[in-house]
Amino acid sequence: MKTATIKIADDGYAILIKASDFFLLNLILVPILALHNAHETAVSLGVSFLFSVIFLLIGEYCRLYQELARKSYYYSILKTFLTFLLSFLTWNILCQQLNAFDDIQNMNLHYIIVWQWFVSSIIFMILIKCMVIYVIRQFLKRKAKVRRIAILGMTKGGIAIEHALRKDIRYQDFEISYFDDRDLNRFGYLSKSQLRGNINELVQLAKSDRIDEVYIALPMIAKHRIQNVLKLLSDTTVETYIVPDLYTYDLNISQIRTIGNVQTFSVFSSPFEGMGGVLKRIEDIIISLIIILLISPILIIVAIGVKRSSPGPILFKQDRYGLGGKRIQVWKFRSMGVMENDSVVTQVRKNDPRVTKFGAFIRRTSLDELPQFFNVLQGSMSIVGPRPHAVAHNEEYRVLVHKYMLRHKVKPGITGLAQIKGFRGETDTLDKMEMRIKYDLQYIQNWSLLKDLKIIFLTIFKGFVSETAY
Repeated sequence: MKTATIKIADDGYAILIKASDFFLLNLILVPILALHNAHETAVSLGVSFLFSVIFLLIGEYCRLYQELARKSYYYSILKTFLTFLLSFLTWNILCQQLNAFDDIQNMNLHYIIVWQWFVSSIIFMILIKCMVIYVIRQFLKRKAKVRRIAILGMTKGGIAIEHALRKDIRYQDFEISYFDDRDLNRFGYLSKSQLRGNINELVQLAKSDRIDEVYIALPMIAKHRIQNVLKLLSDTTVETYIVPDLYTYDLNISQIRTIGNVQTFSVFSSPFEGMGGVLKRIEDIIISLIIILLISPILIIVAIGVKRSSPGPILFKQDRYGLGGKRIQVWKFRSMGVMENDSVVTQVRKNDPRVTKFGAFIRRTSLDELPQFFNVLQGSMSIVGPRPHAVAHNEEYRVLVHKYMLRHKVKPGITGLAQIKGFRGETDTLDKMEMRIKYDLQYIQNWSLLKDLKIIFLTIFKGFVSETAY
């Protein structure tokens, strides 16, 4: 029996833009070399080709070529700058490893030419992308036809597809209506669109060519109803889509994965599989090295302060759960007169007698966490990710908080989305821990390099000092 497959829709936009970026990066170098009376060499062409390939690979994982890039000026410009920055760092490292910069003068590609090449490439690339966005918007605005959209089922999936459509086609004229057989008093969702009728009325409108698109958002349990609707709509020319009922299984961390000819939804997965993990590791190494160099005087001062504040070692290592729920040892500056790493660990509270005066200061300002940048270099932690909890707290909350252990699908981090949202320090109530886990899972689901950089930036202003960190 032949396996039914799903073909991913592709209008060729991404391929065209990738080809445009590749040729642009290589072609712009030619007039710049001519401007400096330099000649192309095999080495300079090889270096430019290497950068172009790196740019395309990083652009793919920075989501530069996603559909949204053709619709938003802000998104396109921001992603282009981010891709250039990461590509330059990667390219620079590779060239140094290959000793390419030892032959800069010989290959006529000195630093002035390189920077002129990069600046010109960024300008022209952004101009082209903005021009494409402008042309697409003008084309959509001039289309006289109004898109008449019907959503079958005022469900979570129906509300989700309505919100997505309103954002996706906001530059077009459209009308969205709901159709459902249930009574109005059974609907508990707020929507901008009105309920227009039932399934039979929807079919009649489709047959009379007064509907252009239908999105079936019924729950999976309504299998026979869906099959019946598909049978009725097959007698029309309306475009019909099925909205997957992902809400039945609450797929917070999910991806589409193709195995052979079979499409699957991963229910519990990590965004750092494959190339995503490589980019995350490169990000961690580069940023942690830069930060360690910058904070080295602070590390020395804090170490002296800890040593003078009370007897005992400067550093304290405590067991935590890391990637995959495996135990790791996390380094911290000692802030208490005792070192607890037992099966039962009492959370630090306000005016806790175990905490030294200097320890209270470094805890409140998160200076006690600084040695964890060495954990990042070691590979057991990441710059951004869910904060690691004591093993005793893990065992307690994994029973009390739904999906608690899913936060261990990624490496623990020095800072995270929950921390910049204000959920750091003591979790004296269950709802505080639930909110922390909510943001941890939200981070895992929506991870990107840009979000990591945003979290790092916001941590500087709102993530270090906290009134609840005792």
